[in-house]
Amino acid sequence: MQVKIFTFNDFQENTYILYDETKQCIIVDPGCNNAAERKQLVDYINKESLTPVMLINTHCHIDHVLGNKFVADTFKLTLFAHENEKKVLEYQPQIAAMYGINYDPSPLIGASLVAGGTLTFGETTLQLLFVPGHAPGHICLYDSRSGHCIAGDALFKGSIGRTDLPGGDHDTLISAIKSELFTLPDVTVIWPGHGDYTTIGVEKKTNPFF
Repeated sequence: MQVKIFTFNDFQENTYILYDETKQCIIVDPGCNNAAERKQLVDYINKESLTPVMLINTHCHIDHVLGNKFVADTFKLTLFAHENEKKVLEYQPQIAAMYGINYDPSPLIGASLVAGGTLTFGETTLQLLFVPGHAPGHICLYDSRSGHCIAGDALFKGSIGRTDLPGGDHDTLISAIKSELFTLPDVTVIWPGHGDYTTIGVEKKTNPFF
């Protein structure tokens, strides 16, 4: 599985395209929120001759869903997210208004990501790791074949997701990271929702929250 990262919007959010040798791809947490960012995303998909087959949200905070409507409409995709994120997603128009952000409201969640389940596109099967605490239905996507994990806002290089937003809980997040992420191989590459990539081994040794 190949990982392509884009950094979009005023929150400097990381949007991901995951694809494999079949050229099928999934778009994870599209944060594109203006014409230039949308063009950047579409141009890459066209340049690599990719076929988007799924739209995924690791969680539904505003910076991760700003491009949901554009991606869903452009590629005729259903939104996949954990059912615990439904209320979070419904509240995002108010959050956008509070920040003064232009926001085309996201489509509703059309298919649920189930904790402990899997998601398949092309020749790739992703494990769905349930890591709540930053958001109540936060999911991470792990590919054991390539050793990549899309971690959303659960785990960062040297940090963890904030837990002071509605539905957040510090102890829940720490416990979930330990049980779901720190049990992955140390060489696993963590691709976070903001900032640089890291590895499980590095975070176990150096992350000050542990």
